[in-house]
Amino acid sequence: MCKLDWKKCSFLLCLGMSIICSAIYLRTRFVTKPKHLASPSDKPLSTECRAFLPHMEDGVKWYNHKGQVESYILNSCINCSNLIRDLHFITRPLSREEEDYPLAFIVTVHKELELFVRLLRAIYMPQNVYCIHVDAKAPWKYRAAVQKLVSCFNNTFLSSRSETVTYAGFSRLQADLNCMTELARSKVGWRKVVNLCGQDFPVKSNLELVQYMQIERWRDRNMTPGIKQPASMKHRTALQHIEIRGSHVALKGSGLKKGPPPHNLQVYFGTAYYALTRAFVDFVLESPIARDLLEWSKDTYSPDEHYWVTVNHIKEAPGSHIDGGWAGDIRAIKWRDQEGRVHNGCKGHYVRDICIYGANDLPWIIKRNSMFANKFESNTYPEALDCLEQWHRNKVLKQATVPIQQSWLLATQGNCNSYFNSSA
Repeated sequence: MCKLDWKKCSFLLCLGMSIICSAIYLRTRFVTKPKHLASPSDKPLSTECRAFLPHMEDGVKWYNHKGQVESYILNSCINCSNLIRDLHFITRPLSREEEDYPLAFIVTVHKELELFVRLLRAIYMPQNVYCIHVDAKAPWKYRAAVQKLVSCFNNTFLSSRSETVTYAGFSRLQADLNCMTELARSKVGWRKVVNLCGQDFPVKSNLELVQYMQIERWRDRNMTPGIKQPASMKHRTALQHIEIRGSHVALKGSGLKKGPPPHNLQVYFGTAYYALTRAFVDFVLESPIARDLLEWSKDTYSPDEHYWVTVNHIKEAPGSHIDGGWAGDIRAIKWRDQEGRVHNGCKGHYVRDICIYGANDLPWIIKRNSMFANKFESNTYPEALDCLEQWHRNKVLKQATVPIQQSWLLATQGNCNSYFNSSA
């Protein structure tokens, strides 16, 4: 029995409960408060972004971890929950529509770790599945950092077989097939698979990708933009080529001719990028016709630019799209020879006749609204990636039907209000 009178007992009880509740509140407040990377190099978001972020205010800070990403990820003291939070990954499905239509991604990388982290962060959703192919010639430290990062997610993994990828070589096609083999065994019920390289960046949000793939034209079809092989491209498959491992592709001998394609197939020419149904992937891995075409393609030039589109023209292939032409706006690419017709010129610079985007290319990219854009270099034109990444994350969060977590934001103001909320 309490020896004090009833009022004193009640007071002490209330005081004790208040102390306990205050302790729980403070503990929760400080544990869940989002933190940034150790010693971040914060910088104001570039003024060049104002054209794409019209409500941007002077107080907005861009949390730029350039130069710290690799050392941060490899820091043995960093656990996965902190890494996911500090790198601003989205940790739950943002809508029921996206949750019901999981996607698979194949990402082939070999350099620029920061660019890869930012790409993965932009496309990552917990209901999807991701196969990452790290080039066998990538430095061990790079591979270790990628491995550390992907090990923090149960729906992301490294391809168990790495190729030494050569530009225009069969190894590039084989890298995708390695991932497809593993994705075909995945327990995630993904509906379509998309392939990316480390210099891509999304334009559509995950929700927009899901909606685009389900419109009547594409609901049960594969996207492999391309046409019947033009005469100017026939040398790629008419002559035998040899891949100089990790270097380049050259003609074999003085120009040895190849035999005709198997099964009397019509060869098509198109992009190396695609969006494929799961049933089509199974067909590619199991069909004798697809396997024979793959074997025939091993000594061709840039086989990934004819293989997918040719298989997609086989009537028996699930989701085949006969004579689909260039339909399916998968990539926004500024080719040099299309300047003045398709685009207004490259505001960055050309590499192999493809534009490396500068910030002034963003209006064209955003207006075109392709699924993805290619190519970016974070070191050459950092503002282009900074602006597009912030623009994309703002759009993703505005479309969300769930509460927004503070750690998902890429920029905050000095008063800790989110840029996303201030620009809504």
